[in-house]
Amino acid sequence: MPLAAPTVFVVDDDASVRKALSRLLASVGIRVEAFSSAADFLTRAPHGEHGCILLDVKMPAMTGLELQRLLLDAAIEMPVIFVSAHVDIPLTVRAMKDGAFEVLTKPFQDEVLLEAVRLALDRDEHHHQDRAEMEELRRRFHTLTPKQRQVMAMVVTGMLNKQIAGVLGTSEKTVKVHRAQVVSKMRASSLPELVRMADRLGLTEENSRTAETVPKVQ
Repeated sequence: MPLAAPTVFVVDDDASVRKALSRLLASVGIRVEAFSSAADFLTRAPHGEHGCILLDVKMPAMTGLELQRLLLDAAIEMPVIFVSAHVDIPLTVRAMKDGAFEVLTKPFQDEVLLEAVRLALDRDEHHHQDRAEMEELRRRFHTLTPKQRQVMAMVVTGMLNKQIAGVLGTSEKTVKVHRAQVVSKMRASSLPELVRMADRLGLTEENSRTAETVPKVQ
């Protein structure tokens, strides 16, 4: 499903800055919502939306850095671009350590800000796409029966049907049937793709240790 149009959330206690940033972003077709304080923004805090946050560092009551920490605690992973007239190295290091996408010093050129916003929106779009792909991958995996999950776990380590049959105490023919069902349900076009799926699901490391105990077929 395509993502909805992104929104840039401007959080700054300076009305003139909010107005200027809103006009600049709107002039290039970017949707904007502006807030005068961290508290106001928290009443609207976007969960699962596509966009980024332009956040002033020094604001009364709650600073931008404190808001960033609250967003992290609330699992709101939208990229944050800090804008401030008072940027120093310790502040920048702290902001980046907590996951800030960029730190810009006021005044800044319009194109510098717009480029930072474009890159942040690109990153957020990729994040949403990756998350959607993982959700779909987990959905497919959960359609597998317990036996099919066992077969998949061994197939992706490179085990042969004969080896898998020996471990499961069944016939090679039955393993082939399960294997075909795994490929169909996971919608894997090849074994390497199935391995990549298992890797993304976090299955391959544990499975490889299990495979080491299985005798090799001569």
